Amino acid sequence: MAKRYREILARSHVDLEVRLTNGAEENIKLLNDPTSGIKVGIVQGGISDGDQSPDLLSLGRINYQIFWIFYGATETLDDLRRSQGHTHRGGAARQRPTSDGRKILGCLSGVTSQNTTLLALSAQGAVDALNDGKVDALFLPLLWDAPILHSLRKNPRVRPMSFTEAEALTRIFPFLVRLELPRAVIDFESIIPATDMILIASPNAVLVRRDIHPALIDLLAQTIAEAHGKPGIFQKAGEFPTQIDPEYPVAQSARDFYRNGPSFLHRYLPFWMTGYAQRTIAVLAAVIAIVFPLFHFLPQFYKWTMRRRLLYWYDQLKVLEASINANPSDKHLIERLFEVERIEDAVSRIRFPLAFTDQLYNLRSHIDIVRRRLTPRASPSLRVAAE
Repeated sequence: MAKRYREILARSHVDLEVRLTNGAEENIKLLNDPTSGIKVGIVQGGISDGDQSPDLLSLGRINYQIFWIFYGATETLDDLRRSQGHTHRGGAARQRPTSDGRKILGCLSGVTSQNTTLLALSAQGAVDALNDGKVDALFLPLLWDAPILHSLRKNPRVRPMSFTEAEALTRIFPFLVRLELPRAVIDFESIIPATDMILIASPNAVLVRRDIHPALIDLLAQTIAEAHGKPGIFQKAGEFPTQIDPEYPVAQSARDFYRNGPSFLHRYLPFWMTGYAQRTIAVLAAVIAIVFPLFHFLPQFYKWTMRRRLLYWYDQLKVLEASINANPSDKHLIERLFEVERIEDAVSRIRFPLAFTDQLYNLRSHIDIVRRRLTPRASPSLRVAAE
């Protein structure tokens, strides 16, 4: 799968370094270690979860890793509990029995190292040992298209076990799913398998560290969808990758991609440009969010500023008029008249836009009204001063 990812990512000029490990448990350990340099890993279910690995995000479940039990064709094995006391080969090639494999064998069937001989052999070595009668059964967590599994399915000397209690297993271990292998689906002409088979599997997930670049999440989501979106023996077209993961939080951008497909930028721009484009759009959106309201508030502020200038002189005029009403026989009427002239002169020097011309003329009209009230009273004083 990793090699397939590398081929797809190479089209976007992204180099994927594939590191072989001893399985999902080591992958989890490397992903949780910020100094390991590993940002992406393929992990089967049941190894960890979001509580134990809070720094990891899922990009969805991608396929089924099936737990196969093969035994000699001359034997009858339809229950895990009947395998106690036999010799088993556990785990996958070059690795010890996996933790979820030990859960299934030990917790439910009672198959443990105390009552059963468990051997960790290479995959081919285990097949040879089963053919030679040196082991009684093989326990293999493998993908459907694994080469070693292809040879086992068509080997007349071995047969796979059907998990008759698969439904109970999925209830006890939520990371497991029940699968049905229809009769004759492997070889229709030879009718392999001869009957419908019930299997159990753990869906694999692609996990990433939370500190991975968001653009890489989008690119990986596209890669996973291309690699795993086709129909197969156990899944329909589009069933994988999934938008949910029962064990880890799914990255929001990956979920959006699976739901809506590639964004406009990813559809028409190369990968290396999408990051810059997204940041540019984000900055523009922020600028628009700030500037757009200003187009509404600036004219209002400008109007308020102009009206405030007018209201200032209206206030001065009102104070002057109030002083006249308070003292009709005031001897300083000439000073009041000079004050009116000062106000009118100040108002005439103010530069107002054309839209405020009517308000300006209204103010000047009110100034003239106050002057007319003062002029008759101030006239005798003016004559005395003249004489």
